[in-house]
Amino acid sequence: MKFHLSINLERMDASTSIEEVRNHTLEMVQMADEAGFELVWAAEHHALEMTIAPNPFQLMTWWAMHTKNIRLGAGVVNAAYWHPINLAGEAAMTDLLSNGRMDLGIGSGAYQREFDRMRPGLDQKDGYKYLQEMLPLVKKLWQGDVTHDGEFWQFPASTSCPKPLQDDVPMWVAARSPITFDYAVEQNCNIMSWPLTMPFSEAEAYRERLDSAIAKSDTNYTGKWALMRHSCVYKDDNDKQAALDAVRSVLAMFGNLMMKTGEVTNGFPSKVPLESLEGNVRVDPEMLAQNLAFGTPDEVIGKLKQYESIGVDAFIYYASMGLDMAQQKRSLKYFIEDVMPAFR
Repeated sequence: MKFHLSINLERMDASTSIEEVRNHTLEMVQMADEAGFELVWAAEHHALEMTIAPNPFQLMTWWAMHTKNIRLGAGVVNAAYWHPINLAGEAAMTDLLSNGRMDLGIGSGAYQREFDRMRPGLDQKDGYKYLQEMLPLVKKLWQGDVTHDGEFWQFPASTSCPKPLQDDVPMWVAARSPITFDYAVEQNCNIMSWPLTMPFSEAEAYRERLDSAIAKSDTNYTGKWALMRHSCVYKDDNDKQAALDAVRSVLAMFGNLMMKTGEVTNGFPSKVPLESLEGNVRVDPEMLAQNLAFGTPDEVIGKLKQYESIGVDAFIYYASMGLDMAQQKRSLKYFIEDVMPAFR
C-alpha cells in the first residue's frame, strides 16, 4: 500500500499568520517527499480560510519547485467551475513545469454553499453531470483539435496548449455513490474515496461498489483505489485530546456549512463551542477516535492493515483539521518513523 498526503492552507482565525501557514504547508509536503510518499494532493475550495485553495495548480507548481520525487495531484477540481479548454491547459502546464509529475483528479463538488457562489443556481446533486462531460473532453483536448457541442460547453476546433509531458496522465475521480464508481470504471480512471467519519464498514461498502462496477463493465479496469482519512498519530493523552478537540471543532463548522447554517465572516465560519457538541453523535469523541486514522503508532498500523486487506492501493493521510502546526508535524513524523515501515 502506498501513501499520499492531503493538506490545505488552513487558517482557523485571523490571529494566524498566512505566511506561517504557507511555510508550514510546504514543510509538511517536503517531509512527505523525503519520506517516500507517492503523491501529495491539493484541493480546490473558495471563500473559506480553513481551506485556502482557489487554484490547486498554483499549489502543485509551487510544491514541485521545492520537492524532488513526490507526485502532485489535483484532488480534486470541481468540474462545474471550469471551462474544459482552461482546465486542460492549466493541468498540462502544471505537468510541464513539474517535469511530468502531475495527477489530475476531477470531482462533482462537495457542498451547496460553494456552488451558490461559484455556480449560482446549480444544485450540488447535479455536479456529476459536469464531471461526466468534462473528463473525456480534457483527454481529447490533450490529443489535438476538438470541436465540441455538449450540454454544458460548446466551442469550435481547439486544443490544449501546452500538451502534458506525460503520454498517459493519471486521472482520478472522487467517488462515493454507485453512479460515480460506475462512471470512473467505464473511463478506466483511478478512484479516491473519503468515508468522512463513518466506520470501517463504509470503506467496505465502497469496495463493494467498486467490485460491482468492475463486474458489470466491459472495460478491462486497471485503475487504483485510494482511501482518505483524517489522520493523527500520537504517543500521549495530551496530543490525543488536542487532536479530538480540533477535528470535532472543524467537523462542526463544516457541518454548519453543509446545512447552510451559521455565519461566515471574512472567510471564517462561526466557531462552535466544544461544550455545545456534547451528545452530538456526529462528533462523538469515542466514535471519532475509533473511525478515523487516529491513535498510537500500533493502533494506526492496525487500522491501515484493515484498509490494505480490502484492496486499498493508497492511503491518503489527511493532515488538515485545525490542529496546532507543531503537533501536525509531530504526528507526521511519528507516521513516517513508526507507521510506514510496517508497510514496506
